[in-house]
Amino acid sequence: MKVLVISDTHGQHDNLDRVLERECPLDLIIHLGDIEDADTYIEAAAGCPVEAVRGNNDYFSKLPGEKILTLNHQKIFITHGHYYYVDAGMEQLIKEAKGRGVDIVMFGHTHRPIIRTKGELTVLNPGSLSYPRQEGHKPTYIVMEIDEKGETEFFLKFL
Repeated sequence: MKVLVISDTHGQHDNLDRVLERECPLDLIIHLGDIEDADTYIEAAAGCPVEAVRGNNDYFSKLPGEKILTLNHQKIFITHGHYYYVDAGMEQLIKEAKGRGVDIVMFGHTHRPIIRTKGELTVLNPGSLSYPRQEGHKPTYIVMEIDEKGETEFFLKFL
């Protein structure tokens, strides 16, 4: 199973289209918020299911603020992250994820990519395809691959 994890596209489609050309076919896209009214575009362009949550700039969106997904027996907590003050650090988000008993927590908001394992918990942020803030300012995303044995790998990719 191949899953594209993106965030903070802010209604911009150029880099998303480049990623889709590079990575399709996909089994699923997970968008971690700040879509800005582009959720129907993403689903149509990708040709696969999309799981998405509302970000702090998705003012009138009917998307949920957070979700729990189950992929290959792994519980995944997806959120934009702003409710957990991730700009100040990940401690509150990690505490929430552990309290929910998830294996993976995915968030956006900071526009900075990260893949980190803290004990049994994997924490990841794909960064931003539209407005990256990390050193070098290259747009980033994550590809999550689950093999037939259920092993999961995460690949941080740059445009």
